[in-house]
Amino acid sequence: MADPRGFITTPRQLAPRRPVEERIKDWKEVYPGGPGKALLPIISEQAGRCMDCGIPFCHNGCPLGNLIPEWNDLVWREDWDEALDRLHATNNFPEFTGRLCPAPCETACVVAIHRDAVTIKNVEVSIIDKAWDDRQVRPEPPEWLTGKTIAVVGSGPAGLAAAQQLTRAGHTVAVYERDDKPGGLLRYGIPEFKMEKIQVERRINQMEREGTVFRTGVQVGDTLTGSQLRDRYDAVVLAIGATVRRDLPVPGRELGGIHQAMDFLPQANRVALGEEVEGQIVATGKDVVIIGGGDTGADCLGTSVRQGAASITQLEILPNPGEERPENQPWPTYPMIYRVSSAHEEAGERVYSVSTKEFLGEDGNVSGLKLVEVEFIDGKLTEIEGTEQVIPAQLVLFAMGFTGPETEGLVDQLGVELDERGNIKRDNSYMSSVDGVFVAGDAGRGQSLIVWAIAEGRSAAAGVDAYLSGSTSLPAPIPPTARPLTV
Repeated sequence: MADPRGFITTPRQLAPRRPVEERIKDWKEVYPGGPGKALLPIISEQAGRCMDCGIPFCHNGCPLGNLIPEWNDLVWREDWDEALDRLHATNNFPEFTGRLCPAPCETACVVAIHRDAVTIKNVEVSIIDKAWDDRQVRPEPPEWLTGKTIAVVGSGPAGLAAAQQLTRAGHTVAVYERDDKPGGLLRYGIPEFKMEKIQVERRINQMEREGTVFRTGVQVGDTLTGSQLRDRYDAVVLAIGATVRRDLPVPGRELGGIHQAMDFLPQANRVALGEEVEGQIVATGKDVVIIGGGDTGADCLGTSVRQGAASITQLEILPNPGEERPENQPWPTYPMIYRVSSAHEEAGERVYSVSTKEFLGEDGNVSGLKLVEVEFIDGKLTEIEGTEQVIPAQLVLFAMGFTGPETEGLVDQLGVELDERGNIKRDNSYMSSVDGVFVAGDAGRGQSLIVWAIAEGRSAAAGVDAYLSGSTSLPAPIPPTARPLTV
């Protein structure tokens, strides 16, 4: 264990962010030098707050099963090399989760029953960022090859995790990505101010040096059909995500200036990285309305701030969750509470318990939204009479989530079965209804967190390895039926 009295004597301290007036002028990460460096001078003290809790519920909160008490103790003792080994034992990409995961491990922390939780996420990212700076993260190529070939379709976190595990097991792995560069939403869906793409680039470089091959700009299901994929490879892993976007079919939807967040954010990311985008959707000088109160909505907010929006309003149909745990979401569950992201610190107004009734327009473009306040009565959404209002908007962004994987093309060609939610069915080894075709990440689970995607990629890799080799030594942190800890 770490410092026996650390959780009593040391207050919780988070990594400091750069001043708002400074960071909104650029696209760099909001932490000075990155989150791993921002708290490094006192990170050992923060790791020392990890207590001898007996049963570490943080394991239960983390689908990867991260060995959190072990690497907290090692960081407290400043044994950074061993801490890195323990971190990598369960997580291929801790620099991704250390920046993007909402840290369900912290809400499950035993210290959090009566005090502030251990800063697990900050310790995690400090370990890996220091390791990269010290050049301690190296390729791990296999000692021999099995002769088996695998295609991984999709290069998001699930696909990358599956590919790296399978490559290290000695299989020959090719990752197919329809965009021009690998990384999926990690590259084009996550703004630079949350995670600079150097984090993705050096993991791709590491994987290539281990032997993984990336084939970008390939629309599998079109230029390469499902049957051709099956003929070329011994196994296929579908890590295509849940990319069918939820829409809002209300009057005025056809007006110009109304876009999906995942049309807006990738363009902004490309421009921030110095690429040219023809016909870019921009927030400059506009009243921006973001429909959806989650992380994607916050990404749209921070991006709109940096583009110079005149005003930003973020709408949420649910009520304000409040700052305290609801009684029906006790420890160690992940509670629905009011959270403030870095983007929310920068600008914008958050409006809860409202629904969009109509988009108003001028000259074919959106000019405003007609809203009405709503409440849930016996679980049913009900409009509150006399609460209609109109707010201005020249740019509307939908950040309302996704309904499932795209089925037209590859999924239809392979003939895999779908479940009642429209996701791809899989068995306990992550295999679909088609022999040799496996499914990992949001395509089988539905829209979820990055930490679940990496866990699924690792588990699916174990299933593929056992299918091809007869047995496997690869870890499988979760079964496909696992779900977040809830009441």
